Amino acid sequence: MDQRAELSEFLRSRRARLKPGDVGLPDFGRHRRVPGLRREELAQLAGVSVAYYTRLEQGNGQNVSAEVLDAIARALRLTEAEQQHLTHLAKPKAVRKKKSAYANERRVRPQLHHLIDSMEAVPAYILGRRLDLLAWNRMAAALIGDFVALPPEERNFARHVFLDPTARERYVDWQDKAAEVVGVLRLCAGCYPDDPLLTALVGELSVKSDEFRTLWAAHTVRQKGHGTKRLHHPLVGELTLSYETLKLPDEHDLSLVTYYAEPGSPSADSLRLLASWAAAPDPDPSGPGSRPAPATPPTRSQ
Repeated sequence: MDQRAELSEFLRSRRARLKPGDVGLPDFGRHRRVPGLRREELAQLAGVSVAYYTRLEQGNGQNVSAEVLDAIARALRLTEAEQQHLTHLAKPKAVRKKKSAYANERRVRPQLHHLIDSMEAVPAYILGRRLDLLAWNRMAAALIGDFVALPPEERNFARHVFLDPTARERYVDWQDKAAEVVGVLRLCAGCYPDDPLLTALVGELSVKSDEFRTLWAAHTVRQKGHGTKRLHHPLVGELTLSYETLKLPDEHDLSLVTYYAEPGSPSADSLRLLASWAAAPDPDPSGPGSRPAPATPPTRSQ
């Protein structure tokens, strides 16, 4: 990806979303010819010269200091994720990896497989930085879907959300999920602009999904952290679940994602029902993520 173009487009998109009134400046209404703040106004707020800010917005960020970036981030009212993204774009690290190194990122230590397998009542899975689904337990397969039938290179949450029709039925707030996925990928693109697998993924999704292409052009940036998701499961109905994302140190940017329900809630009852179905005996000994679902799920008592 073109780092200079990304920096330029990101700054313009963040400047365009701010109105003068948002930052205490007078708004001249219909006499304004640009959406959002002018460059001059942003430079004034950040305490830098217009020429300096203009060079930065044109993609020339090699010599910008951390202090100036912080000032611009404050002026643009960037979130923590957006400020991190701005720093990566303006002052990229010299990261160059061989193709073999990218392939190694799909490897998950056996101990991590054992860890998520031990979470018998908790949907848990491990993501790579491009949202590649690298490992999952029975409960995750029962809740979200079993990816075992897909080739490893196609086991990816972004592909699932935008290209798998079942995802639109599974996520009640699909638009929010889609925006989150794109925001996480955009943050990754700023950190690793030379990642060929990420470039290929973004290209594929841009061609195959109009929604992805529109969201990608908005330059929204997000971190995958914690929150609440509403899912509609074909067997147990709608569930409201909280999720936590835990970064795994020294593991090629891997993250462990878990879901849980509020104790005593209807969603907790549904999750227990789903767990009993997922725990049914299975003749396939090949391991988690490769087991077919039981043929007859339990019915929910009324």
